[in-house]
Amino acid sequence: MSAEQTQREINKIDIEIATLEKERADLEHKEADKMKRVINIQQSITKNTSASTLSSKSRQIQRYQKEISKLAKDKANITKEIANKKKNQASKSVKLQKELAAENQKVDKAQQVIQHSYEQRITELAAQIHNQAYIPQFPLSSRAFPTTIDTEEYDVFISHAWEDKEDFVDEFLLELTQLGVTFWYDKQRIVWGDSMRAKIDAGLTRSRFGVVIVSPNYIAEGKYWTKAELDGLFQLESINGKTILPIWHNITKKEIMAYSPIIAGRLAMTTASMTPKEIAVELVTLLNPIQMEEPIHEEA
Repeated sequence: MSAEQTQREINKIDIEIATLEKERADLEHKEADKMKRVINIQQSITKNTSASTLSSKSRQIQRYQKEISKLAKDKANITKEIANKKKNQASKSVKLQKELAAENQKVDKAQQVIQHSYEQRITELAAQIHNQAYIPQFPLSSRAFPTTIDTEEYDVFISHAWEDKEDFVDEFLLELTQLGVTFWYDKQRIVWGDSMRAKIDAGLTRSRFGVVIVSPNYIAEGKYWTKAELDGLFQLESINGKTILPIWHNITKKEIMAYSPIIAGRLAMTTASMTPKEIAVELVTLLNPIQMEEPIHEEA
């Protein structure tokens, strides 16, 4: 049984207990009312009460006492039922904690496997870069396919969803180009026949920072490559320090928090209040702080 199903059973028991407790409260109210009536009848009997009236009042008292006895019995049964349900509830709660712990353990194990895989891949890429993997030389007359091995260094790696290219990414990259920022961008760096995984990993390791354009498209279900890129950036950040620079695009903090509390906690640029050019200038300021702080001398 899953933790979710056990939680549903606990919620059902909570409702049942609340219903029983209301029934018990109603019985207690009726019981108190009957006892009050008995007391009132007893107080109305005096030495001057006639025999016939006394007999009638005695019968009333007996009737109320029988009703009080039945109410007390019903109340005791409900109290016992509530106790049994609370015992069952406690047992289910213990079971739920064990199931949650087991599920969390599975998630942690899966994350460890993913982390180990990325660390191993980064190590392999670092070794390849260090050893400068052998590239076969072909004579010009052979018209051999050109190699797509990338050895260039970049200022930033652009992690984005392809659906956001037209309304933001392409204009943002144009501004970066005009400001002299070098960037790794899949459309420019991956050609027909390349291994996407290998090219992305190489781009990640050769970039100073990773600009992550977080949007509803970026965090959508089934976005394997955006998640893989973000995981890779987190791994590099754990080694190299600050790496990830988030940009929020058409998305709320609540949506980002649900996807990644770590990303939601970062100071981010946002397209809701900044233009692509303004964000690009902020990035250049981060990349070249000294250069951007130099005063601009106007021509006489």
